[in-house]
Amino acid sequence: MLMQKERELIVEYGIEMSGRGLSVGTSGNLSICDRATGYIAISPSGIDYFETRPEDVVIMDLDSRIIDGSRKPSSEWALHSEFYRRKPNIGAVVHTHSLYCTAFAVLGRKLQAVHYAIAGAGVAEIPCIPYYLFGSEELAKAAAEGCGDGMAVLLGNHGLVACGVDIASAFSLAENCEYVAKLQYLSTSIGKPNLLTEEEMARAIERFKSYGQDADLKQET
Repeated sequence: MLMQKERELIVEYGIEMSGRGLSVGTSGNLSICDRATGYIAISPSGIDYFETRPEDVVIMDLDSRIIDGSRKPSSEWALHSEFYRRKPNIGAVVHTHSLYCTAFAVLGRKLQAVHYAIAGAGVAEIPCIPYYLFGSEELAKAAAEGCGDGMAVLLGNHGLVACGVDIASAFSLAENCEYVAKLQYLSTSIGKPNLLTEEEMARAIERFKSYGQDADLKQET
């Protein structure tokens, strides 16, 4: 089966996304890009994540042509393709409808530096673009452009898009964005949060570049 490992990962992280409450029902979608072939493994449209099988995952190319699979791809296939075209350094995209991120997206408000965990997005603030119809080319282009140099963006009245070098890092960023959004919601409900300064965030972003285990070290242990 073409891109079997990637298909299995889409199933695995789809279950995690739903199970951890980052998306409700069949909402949200995930993809993994094989840069060597230019193929994308993307979750199918409208199938419960707990019922999705590896063979249900659809394989497309960056020109949005279906290469393999009998299912319809996620309605947001254009969104995923646009991010891969604009960000050659990423290998996965996770789109969620997580509660707190979506609440700020409904307000049209960005996520701010209420906690250093936001540095995982490579920026001090996560922007929010205006509303565009889901599954539209307008949404895809606006989201990728609005994301800028960062790795995450809020979609007005919709949800969150998070990117990563692989599916694990993209999923982790989506979780961290939801954590920051919840902190921002709670802290602003109580009073005025102390935002980290540009200098503090610059240091945190730099520190995040070396966070975690080195790939070579993993292989040695």
